[in-house]
Parts: sequence; structure tokens; C-alpha cells
Amino acid sequence: MPYDLSKPLVIGISSRALFNLEQENKIFEEQGVEAYEAYQVAHENEILQKGAAFQLIKAFLELNNTEFGRLVEVIIMSRNNANTCLRIFNSIQYYGLDITRATLTSGAEIAPYLKAFKTDLFLSANSDDVQSAINYGIAAGRILTGEAHADPKQKIDQIRIAFDGDAVLFSAESEKIFQKNGIQAFEEHEKANANTPMAKGPFANFLTKLSYVQQMFKEKDIQPIRTALVTSRNAPAHERAVKTLRNWGVSINEAFFLGGVSKTEILAAFGAHIFFDDQDIHTEAASAVVPAATVPYRDGDNPKE
Repeated sequence: MPYDLSKPLVIGISSRALFNLEQENKIFEEQGVEAYEAYQVAHENEILQKGAAFQLIKAFLELNNTEFGRLVEVIIMSRNNANTCLRIFNSIQYYGLDITRATLTSGAEIAPYLKAFKTDLFLSANSDDVQSAINYGIAAGRILTGEAHADPKQKIDQIRIAFDGDAVLFSAESEKIFQKNGIQAFEEHEKANANTPMAKGPFANFLTKLSYVQQMFKEKDIQPIRTALVTSRNAPAHERAVKTLRNWGVSINEAFFLGGVSKTEILAAFGAHIFFDDQDIHTEAASAVVPAATVPYRDGDNPKE
């Protein structure tokens, strides 16, 4: 029987999100693919440093070491080719990461393969790949590849994931009203529609899958996953967000309705291991203290256009 990828939480990750490949990427951008390939082959026995999403991925893989069996599959999704992948897999083996599957497209588009692998979440530093994934209906974020990520010496005992609301968990419908008509029109619309659930955004299904995994550990003293809604909404617009999640049958552990207050200090206090937001202004500020990823709008769905 083929292995059924519809059961575990499937995370696709690019090599540059998992490892620090900024120097190598600079060679690719400035000197081209041949110089990049030659460099990777020449250095394939040199172990790569940990990247922005390394600690998060390692923590997710630890969920497989429980009585519930294999809960998570992580798949390398890369535009590398087979000749340049050895350094990546040597580094995976060195760090003891339980990753055995990869898609190596030799520069071709990755998004079609995300569906084939039943991917629940895709993390990449390549904005084009993330945009394509979103267009295909996959929860995807462009991770900022700075130095701000979890202490590599510290083991993550509880994965903490923070989400923005509009255009991330929820659709961009309400955000469009805000961008077009302002805050007062937005609040009036949300108050009038408090009992009407919002349509699902790109990360709604991923949150549902996370909630399913959380339920498996509900009798445990320490829960392995904790989630937070960190949104610029405040009263009276908070009510629709709460009732929408209730309608979906999912719960979120913590909620912060900030009404324009900076999200950065809240995210630091929450201790997020990843934060997803649709606006660069929030993810860039947050990336100074926690790993952060920007979620683009589907093509033609940008509320600012």
C-alpha cells in the first residue's frame, strides 16, 4: 500500500528556509546557476548552518516520537537539482532530522508538486514560489531569513504559532473594506455581520489540521502546540473573529485584539516560533524578535489594488 500523505501534517520547506544559504544564494544571483552549482558541489561535505525555520521544523519532527505515531512529514521542496542536493542531505543527516523526501525541480516551478504531496504548509524564502503556492490554494509564507530565530541550543518543548486574522486565517473581504473605505466603515461592517462567519483564508485549513493534532494531546499535562491570534482588530470587530473560529469548530489558545498597537512586543512575550501576517510592515518588525513569514494575497485579490 502506498504511504497516505493525507493523514499526517505535511510541511514543505525550501532548503534556504531550513538552512542558512544566504551566501550561496548571493552567488546564484550574482554569478548564475553554474557558479552556484560548482560552489555547492565543491563544498558538499561542509555542514550548513541552521536557518530561520530550523528550530520550528525540528520541533515538529519531535511530535513523531510519541505514542501517536507519525504525525508530521517534512519534505524538502527546492529548485536545486540532484547534483546540488548532497550538501543539503548531508546537513540533514548531521543534525539528525527525520527528513527523507524531497522534490528537486532544477529551477522549475514548485507549486504543482505541493498539491501532489498534499502539503498543508509551505515555507520558503523565494517570493515567487510562495506566491504560486498561495495561488494554488496552499498555506504558504515567505520566511524572513534573518538571524532572529529560536536559540539553537534550546530545545522547543511547545511549538508556538501566531497568526494574523484578515487575509491569513480569514479571507481578505473585510480588509478590502478597510483599505477602500477606512476604519469606521470596517467596524460598522464587522458589527453588522458579527453573526456571519467569514470565508476561510489561506491558513484556515492549516489551523484546522493543527487543532486536530492538539486534540490528540488534550489529556497531556503539557500540550506540544500552542496557537495565538494576533490581530489589529479590536472591539467591536473582535466578535466576528471569535464567532467565525467557533463556526469552524476550531479553537485558538490565545487571542490579542490590538487595535493598531505594535504586534512585536506581544509576539516576543508569547514566544512565537513563527508568525504569519499578510503585511511586510508587521513581519519585518516582528522578525527582529521571532521568526516571521509574509503571506501574500492571491493574484487579483490584493485589497490595496
